[in-house]
Amino acid sequence: MVPVTVSTSAAPPPSLEVSGLAYAYPDGHQALFGVDLTVRRGERVALLGPNGAGKTTLVLHLNGILTAGAGSVRVAGLPVARDHLAEIRRNVGIVFQDPDDQLFMPTVREDVAFGPAAAGVRGAELEASVQRALDRVGMAAYADRPPHHLSFGQRRRVAVATVLAMEPEILVLDEPSSNLDPASRRELAEILRSLGVTVLMVTHDLPYAMELCERALVLSDGVIAADGPTAELLADPELMRAHRLELPYGFHPAPPVR
Repeated sequence: MVPVTVSTSAAPPPSLEVSGLAYAYPDGHQALFGVDLTVRRGERVALLGPNGAGKTTLVLHLNGILTAGAGSVRVAGLPVARDHLAEIRRNVGIVFQDPDDQLFMPTVREDVAFGPAAAGVRGAELEASVQRALDRVGMAAYADRPPHHLSFGQRRRVAVATVLAMEPEILVLDEPSSNLDPASRRELAEILRSLGVTVLMVTHDLPYAMELCERALVLSDGVIAADGPTAELLADPELMRAHRLELPYGFHPAPPVR
């Protein structure tokens, strides 16, 4: 009789699990009203919604900047709680809308090294981490340049590298295409497609969301109002109108052929 081998290894947890998340600011404004969502490892998901929908409040819960609300947030299976904040903040890399909010060291190399060095990485391991992150965004040739000498698009790529150097579980991008010229926009899209990490992209740029993310979430009035294939959501005029989402003139999304 041939013995049967049974695998006991469990599937890895999702990159992000949000359950019943509600939050009110100290002034009484209720920003979230019970948000539930799951993002699987390797997914690229667009978070859409009008201004004031609660997108920033939700993002601030992902790395523990806000933690006082009801419900729960888990990153790679780990609860976002005070005891785990150091690890959570390594696992959730946020790229701000303005790269100048993220770049403050004399050179690109020092900016990218800052996070790993603060986490205790030293010597050859630190240099390898910096090199790897710069290679991934195509900025290795600029390692010794001052960030303020770079173009806006180049600075945004360096900002992405500063986060990638920490090898995060999930990359959160706040309006990644804003203020980019068409070539820089395309280059960034190519980089994001190549990374192989989980991406949550907060954006008003609906064509960019459709280009990069097969799935989209619509957050409106503090709740998830829609969750589905990006092209299908953007092609639903009633959904778009109800949640103050507008496509650029002449852009007509077509749902994928099944």
